[in-house]
Amino acid sequence: MPACGTNQLDRDIPFYSSDGAEGQNTMGNQDRTALIAVFAAILMGLGVAVAGSQGGASVFGIPLFASMVGLAFLIQWLAFIPAYLLQTERFFDLTGGITYISVTLIALLLSPNVDGRSILLTAMVVIWAARLATFLFRRIQQEGKDARFDELKPSFLRFLNTWTLQGLWVTFTLAAALVAITATRRQELGLFALIGLLIWVFGFAIESVADAQKARFRADPENKGRFINTGLWARSRHPNYFGEIVLWVGVAVITLPILQGWQWVTLISPVFVALLITRISGVPMLEKSADERWGGQEDYEAYKERTPVLIPRP
Repeated sequence: MPACGTNQLDRDIPFYSSDGAEGQNTMGNQDRTALIAVFAAILMGLGVAVAGSQGGASVFGIPLFASMVGLAFLIQWLAFIPAYLLQTERFFDLTGGITYISVTLIALLLSPNVDGRSILLTAMVVIWAARLATFLFRRIQQEGKDARFDELKPSFLRFLNTWTLQGLWVTFTLAAALVAITATRRQELGLFALIGLLIWVFGFAIESVADAQKARFRADPENKGRFINTGLWARSRHPNYFGEIVLWVGVAVITLPILQGWQWVTLISPVFVALLITRISGVPMLEKSADERWGGQEDYEAYKERTPVLIPRP
């Protein structure tokens, strides 16, 4: 899922064999970098936890929002243990989806003031997470592995870093919805809810259809070694990412009427998704990979020339 996109940041780190001083030194540097990244992710998660807890409900004297942020990280670390021992990444994306669903449902169940907005947002997150996690899990089962993890799994710290970053991804993307679910301030559903729901449905539909079209394309043996340029992929080179960004904008719009004080920080949710996808681990890396495979081919260059990178043309 896009939540797992954070681990792609490690693909560009040069890898050397552990044989020889140069290799040992480089791996040591990478482990130190991973350790720093783990602590940085935890600190950023704490920052969001504090901001989102303002004006929110508490359970046993502990802010519910902050507890759910902690749970998001805890689930990743618990899943990391068997993943590292078995040296497998097969359940990484599935764990991300389970985290979204678990955190959202538990927050709803523990919230002392459940209303229509909370139920609506919970349903939206659960539907999105269940579909995407199932889709990604089936894909890795078919392919056997995710090559992005080949150089990360042997290193305890680097592999741990990917799971920790997934916890941060969940925290950032879920922040706005989680604030609305755990807030003490309530307001009846109105125009913002309707607009946000319509935006979410539009984004969810585009992401789902784009994923299904690409899955069918890749399942056809005649398309082996070819790039997809049909369906929504004829209108955008990354329509699934466009849908992902749009649906989280819809979630944020629904939360607007009840935000107050530092809770406005949680609007980082759609901004974070958009920046990560368009500037760091999504579009840039896939574009680079595609250029390496098909760059220079006349049909591919023509496709790039006429097809927008992200926003589908009418």
